[in-house]
Order: sequence, then C-alpha cells, then structure tokens
Amino acid sequence: MWESVALTLAGTAGNNIGKVLQKKGTLILPPLSLKLKVVKAYAFNQLWISGFLMDMCGAALMLIALSQAPVSVVQPIAGCGLAILCVFSHFYLKEVMNGLDWVAITLAGLGTVGVGVGGEEQKVDQIPLFNIPWLVLSVVILFVLLNTWLHMYKKQRREQELTGPEVIEEIIYGLESGILFGISSVISKMGFVMSEMGFPKLVVPAAISCSVCCSAIGFVYQTRGLKHGRAIVVSTCTSVASIVSGVVAGMIALDEHLPKAPTARFFLLLGWFFIITGVILLVSSTRLIARLPRPVQKFLKSNMERTHSIRRPGSARGKDPIPSTTIHTSSLHLLTSPTKEKA
Repeated sequence: MWESVALTLAGTAGNNIGKVLQKKGTLILPPLSLKLKVVKAYAFNQLWISGFLMDMCGAALMLIALSQAPVSVVQPIAGCGLAILCVFSHFYLKEVMNGLDWVAITLAGLGTVGVGVGGEEQKVDQIPLFNIPWLVLSVVILFVLLNTWLHMYKKQRREQELTGPEVIEEIIYGLESGILFGISSVISKMGFVMSEMGFPKLVVPAAISCSVCCSAIGFVYQTRGLKHGRAIVVSTCTSVASIVSGVVAGMIALDEHLPKAPTARFFLLLGWFFIITGVILLVSSTRLIARLPRPVQKFLKSNMERTHSIRRPGSARGKDPIPSTTIHTSSLHLLTSPTKEKA
C-alpha cells in the first residue's frame, strides 16, 4: 500500500510540476500549432520538453499506482498535487506563501499518511456489471441537470444584464470537470481489474484510451470555467469533485469498500477529510486571510516569509530572467489546463 502511495505522490508531483515547467517554457515560445517551425521550437526548448517529459512520467506512475491500489486510495492522494505544486513554486519560482498555505500543505500531508495507514489492498473477484449502466446513466442525468441549470442561469443573466463574478457558472464547470477526472481514474482501474480477471489484454489500452478522452473533456470544462471565472472557485470544486466522484464511482463500479477494521476505517476517513480540507484551504487562503482581523493576518505571516520577500529582489530575480513567471498559489490550477497554456 505504501508503494502505491509513493507512486501516486510521485505521479501527481510529475503532472503538476511538469505543467509549471511547460508554462514557463511557453513564455518565450509562439502559440502551439502543427507548423514544423513551431514544433521544432517546442522540441528544442529544454524547459518545455523537461516539463512535458515529467508530465508524461507522472501519468505513467499514476497508471502503475492505479493498477496496484484501489481508486479510493489513489484519487484522494492525487488531490495533494496542488500542495506539492505550491511547495515547488515556493522554492523554484520564489513564490511567497502565507502561514495558512503551510497549514493546508501540512493537512494534505497528514491526510496522505492517514490514507496510507487506513487503506488496504482489495481483491476484486468480479465487477458488478449491472451497476455500470446505472453509474453511466446517473452521470449523464447529472450532467444534463447541471447544463440545464447553467443554460437557465446564463439566460437570466442576459435578460437582467447582470455583471460581476458568475458564481454558478464557476461551480458547475468545476463540478463537471472534477467528476470527469474522477471517472477517468475509475475507467483506468477497471481496465486493469478486467485484465486480471481473464479478459483480453486489449481491454487495458482500451480503458486507458477512454480514460484519456474523459480527462480531455474534463480539461475543456475546466478551461471554460477558468476563462471567465475565478480560479479559487473553479479549482476548489474541481479538486473536491474529483476526489468524491472517484471514491463513489470506485465503490459502485468496482465494488470497493471501506476497511472492515474500525481503526483502519477511521484513519482512511480522517485522511480523506484532511486532504479535502487542505485543498480547499490552499486555493482560498489569500481570500480567507484578507477577511481575518489584522493581528491574525500578521501572525500568519512568518518571519521566514518576510525574510524571503526581502532577499528576493537581489537574489532570486537575478537568477530568473523572466519576472512574470511568478505565480500566486491561489491561481496554480490555471496551469493544469493544456488549453489554457496554448492561449
């Protein structure tokens, strides 16, 4: 189990850090297209190609983790990718983080330990095939309801000429992308399980292909939400929805269950809670701190961060010829969308 936890952490770190490197590399590159000159420019850009390879390696590690552990273990830990990305951004991009960010990262780390302690390997003897059509139907109905709600909301905004943040649109796109990411993990896991049960070996690449398509559609929905919405709302809904949908879909389609031992079950549930809480805190820390009393705000700004911010103009800026690459931690999920990178 701990091997699967380590693989998931390494995989999600590769995915998220790879996106940062690709984003930083594209700052001096033209918009991505199929023109030979543009493709060569990307291929010979060391920063971009390093990020791309890390992203691909991360995806491969995630697939290996899914082949060894239940979705209920892998998917919540994958939600810690944002915490890993924040730490990397702090030390590599010289991004200043507040005290609440470190609290959130600590919670995500404790949650990962809880999932590792409470999670257990589960042998799937048979896939409840009759549950799969109901799961697909439920997801389709849910998407129809969400998109109907979104259509009615947009129509109301046009009629009333409303301005300001489109909260409902942000929430809906975040939920839809998160659900697709969670279902994508379940589809990949289903391919490995069916292969072990004696199905043709082609079922694995077929399941991975369906999983990639599902993730691609999820990225489209996430990009739509990020285009006009706030990263805080969209990324929070995406992260929480991906964890919840992955766990629930795994229980329905793969007959996964909570540990029978009370102690293991407690640690697993506590780990889920810590991870979800940490992700929510991480993407909303700046706004939360802005609403706190000033004494509390000063308390959350550690001496280390103030020292770091003082040294940054002389040292860190000298090393980084592109000052615009500094990214705020509350907006890091903007980097997880390939479509957004091309824009």
